[in-house]
Amino acid sequence: MKRILLPFWNSDDRRLRALWRLTLHVVLVAVLFVALDILLSLASEDLEDGFAIGLVEMALSGLAIVAGTLLAARFLDRRPISDLGLQFSSHWWRDLGYGLFLGAFLMLLIFLVELALGWVTVEEIFLTNRSVPFGLAIFWPLILFLTVGIYEELLSRGYHFKNLAEGLSFSPLGRRRAILLAWLISSAVFGLLHAGNPNATVVSTLNLFLAGLFLGLPFILTDQLAMPIGIHITWNFFQGNVFGFPVSGTSANETTFIAVQQGGPNLWTGGAFGPEAGLLGIAAIVAGSLLIVWWVKRTRGTVGFALAVAEYQSPATSESVAEQPPVE
Repeated sequence: MKRILLPFWNSDDRRLRALWRLTLHVVLVAVLFVALDILLSLASEDLEDGFAIGLVEMALSGLAIVAGTLLAARFLDRRPISDLGLQFSSHWWRDLGYGLFLGAFLMLLIFLVELALGWVTVEEIFLTNRSVPFGLAIFWPLILFLTVGIYEELLSRGYHFKNLAEGLSFSPLGRRRAILLAWLISSAVFGLLHAGNPNATVVSTLNLFLAGLFLGLPFILTDQLAMPIGIHITWNFFQGNVFGFPVSGTSANETTFIAVQQGGPNLWTGGAFGPEAGLLGIAAIVAGSLLIVWWVKRTRGTVGFALAVAEYQSPATSESVAEQPPVE
């Protein structure tokens, strides 16, 4: 009987193996998506405003992913939510602040380079196509990208990356190679999840694979989602709603502080997909990666893989560790 269960059940951890946890997680999120979509279809009969429908749609999508992930963590993974990179200490909030700064700073650099080269022309400021004042209209994309930054990182890094690293952490791979493989696989999935976006190309998908590596870098160095969440939020928001670029192929720039006319070579600018599909986006990713390494070195004194990414602690083990007095 044990041999039959071996491919499915980890008797040491007393839980399903990583492949089946990941599979059931996808199923759970899909079921929640369908259930919430049915609710949306019923509610949208009373909603005539497309803006309101879009807001509800976004909220329900985020809810399905977050709820599905937290339920999977609790009942499939048998782990506390904090193990998904959500240990809300003072260090976590400091890393979040740095991530928010870094995403905005990198997009500012892209804008300034394109402006200096004449590849973008500023046409208008404080633009909105909504029938409400700019101050109210900008609130929608802010909430949108705040939500997207949280649930995409919780999904791609917090859950997928974590479970892949734990599942691959066996002899002869070991924890370091497991983390490296999980980093590559989760980043490839991240790129493919955006392959169906408007204006997507093979180049944009490959570049988003690199973006996945970029967002995964602070996770493998800290075992925390603070920096990835912060970078993701402000990279998207400043890209679409501060500097007026397309965001991953979508027209998220209907309300923007600076409205621009895009020109220049698509190879560098990313064209209709946005900077993420261009060489300038890759340059920003490289610069951002170096700044992440610098920050980790500055705040932690050393840089290396956080091996805890590939380690599982059962609830009982976590409690016993927490009860031990700190080492002085």
